[in-house]
Amino acid sequence: MSKLDFEKPILELEAKINELHNVSSDDSLNITEEIDRMTAKVDRLLKQTYNKLTAQQKVLVARHEDRPHFKDYASQIITDFTPLAGERCFGEDQALLGGLGRFRGQSCVIMGHEKGQTTEERIKHNFGMARPEGYRKAQRLLKMAEQYQIPVITLVDTAGAYPGVGAEERGQAEAIAKSIETCLNVKVPIVSVIIGEGGSGGAIAIATADKVFMLEHSIYSVISPEGCASILWRSASHAGDAAEALRLTAQDMKELKLIDGIISEPLGGAHRKREETIDLVADTIENAFAKLMPWNTDKILKDRQEKYLAMGRAA
Repeated sequence: MSKLDFEKPILELEAKINELHNVSSDDSLNITEEIDRMTAKVDRLLKQTYNKLTAQQKVLVARHEDRPHFKDYASQIITDFTPLAGERCFGEDQALLGGLGRFRGQSCVIMGHEKGQTTEERIKHNFGMARPEGYRKAQRLLKMAEQYQIPVITLVDTAGAYPGVGAEERGQAEAIAKSIETCLNVKVPIVSVIIGEGGSGGAIAIATADKVFMLEHSIYSVISPEGCASILWRSASHAGDAAEALRLTAQDMKELKLIDGIISEPLGGAHRKREETIDLVADTIENAFAKLMPWNTDKILKDRQEKYLAMGRAA
C-alpha cells in the first residue's frame, strides 16, 4: 500500500500486526490477545484520523493509487461487459473507457476515467486525462444509450482533460462542451459517481447527470490545488491553502447543493477495502435508478435541466 504521511503511525502498527501474524510461538494465546489489542488501536487511530482530515489530506486520499479504478468497478458490478472503442473520427482514447453491460440485471451503458495501476498502465491510460476523442466517444455512447433506451452510469476519476497541444488542436474545449450538452439532452437516466478526483471540465463532461454522488474522500474542483496555488500565490507550495479555499471536498459539495449525496467509505478510506467500497457505490447507483425508473422523457429532461439552471441562481 502506498504511504500517506498522516497515516504513518497507523501503518507502523499494521506492519507490527503483520509481523505477529507470521510469528510461530507456543504462547499463541498471548500473541492473539496482542494482535486484538493492536487491531483495536488501529481502528481507533483510523477513526480519529479520518474524522478530521483537512482538505489537502482529502486530496491525497482521493489520489491514492490503491483506490479502486474504473476497471475494478466494471469487473465487479457489471456482467456481460462489452467494451466499445473509438469515436469514429480520429481514434481510440484509453483514458476514458466505456461499453455495454448489465448492472444487477439492468442493461446499461457504463463509462469512466481509468488512471491505471502500474507505471505502464498509467502511461497507456494517460493518467486518466482524456483527449477530445475520449469525450467524443462518450457522446457516441450516450447517444447509443438513448437509441436503445437504457440508463447510463458514469464514474469520474480524473485530474482534468489532457492539456496537450495535440488535444487543443483537435478541439478539446468543443469536445467537452458538446459532451456536457449531450448529457443534458440525452433522453435516458444518468447516474454519476465521483470515485476519486473530479477535475474541472474533464469531470463535468460526463458528470452532468440526473443524480451525482461523491465518495466520502473524493474531491470535485474547477482546478487542482497545485494549479490554483501557482496562479494565486505563484507557488505550488500553497496547495494546502488553495485546497481549503476551493471547497472541493464531498462535504463542501453537498453543502453547496452541487451533488445529490455522499457515499460513506469504509474506515480508513476506499484504498483499504476496495471491494466493500465498490459494493457501496453499486448500492447507491441501484437506489438512484430505482427512483428514476421508469422514466418519462419530458420530465427527466426538464428535471435535469432545471437542476443545473438552479445552481447558477442567486438565493
